[in-house]
Amino acid sequence: METGIIGIRQFTILVTLFTVGSSILISPASLTAEAKQNGWIAAILVVCLGLLTVYLYHALVRQFPNQTLVEMCETIFGIWIGKIVSLLYFGYFFLLAALVLRNIGDFIATQVLLDTPLQFIIMIFLAVVIMANWLGLETIARAGEIFFPWVMIFFFAMVFFLLPQARLIQLKPYLGEGFMPIIRASLPFIGTPFMELIVLLMVIPFVNCAKEVNKAFLVGTAIAGLLLIIISLISILVLGAGMTSSQMYPSYNLAKMISIGRFLERLEVIMAGIWFITIFFKLTICFYASAHSFAQIMRMKETRPLLLPLGMILIVLSIVSYPNTSYFLNFVSKIWFLYAFTFGFIIPVCMIGAAVIRKRV
Repeated sequence: METGIIGIRQFTILVTLFTVGSSILISPASLTAEAKQNGWIAAILVVCLGLLTVYLYHALVRQFPNQTLVEMCETIFGIWIGKIVSLLYFGYFFLLAALVLRNIGDFIATQVLLDTPLQFIIMIFLAVVIMANWLGLETIARAGEIFFPWVMIFFFAMVFFLLPQARLIQLKPYLGEGFMPIIRASLPFIGTPFMELIVLLMVIPFVNCAKEVNKAFLVGTAIAGLLLIIISLISILVLGAGMTSSQMYPSYNLAKMISIGRFLERLEVIMAGIWFITIFFKLTICFYASAHSFAQIMRMKETRPLLLPLGMILIVLSIVSYPNTSYFLNFVSKIWFLYAFTFGFIIPVCMIGAAVIRKRV
């Protein structure tokens, strides 16, 4: 079904953009809500755990090279049980795509285009995603190469402009309430985005150098993790833990505070530009994995006929998935981790265990 082949550098960029995704805008608030001024320590802890998760996925890929996640499931569990597990993964990918699409819709409707109906924002953004999937994985990867330098430039420019407003006093007291708040803060962050990296197992078979995939996976995750640590730290240094945790999009509001000689001010477009790019690639890859997994389950030879029907269903699902942002924050902090943990850790561990048993038998 997929004829495009991508390079190691392109895969590294896709991993980075996918991991940053929507987390760059919402992660500082979730981290500081529990860990307060130690949210940046929680971010470091979660990034380390995220790198260990990548090792888990590499162990699965190493046993079944050149196979997508759907093909792995059918190889390990057999045709029928494998298809059931694959359908569950399709549902996971599709729901993740719906939530990501709703995130971009909520952000634009509440921060940028206040009088624009949510449905139109979602449809316009999804149309570009469907077009990208229609053109194929190779086109998506090449677009990532074009946009990735701009993401890095925008990000570090914003951090540089905010440094004069940073105050180290905002980080004190260090570990004032011990490690338990840090651990509690880290759990939702593990689910989003690191347990979601299993989506990329639908992309790995199309990387042209299988021997370097693990290194590229680790490097991409590490780069994205570093960016998330920095944005969490700079949010606390400039806004403080209280203001960071009380806002829905603290890093976006952080960019509003940039002021250079009373000439360059309100440069929140920098953060908006970063987020539009990263969330576009995350949504595109999730939608790609959804269409590709469903096509493989149904033994279809082409994914393009699925793109429009799945896109129409995705619009409806993104609107009905949650009624408001308060519900979404509660869902992400209390429920999504368990859901993502099931698909991102428990099932992969079971697959590795079943594969080892099958080989010994």
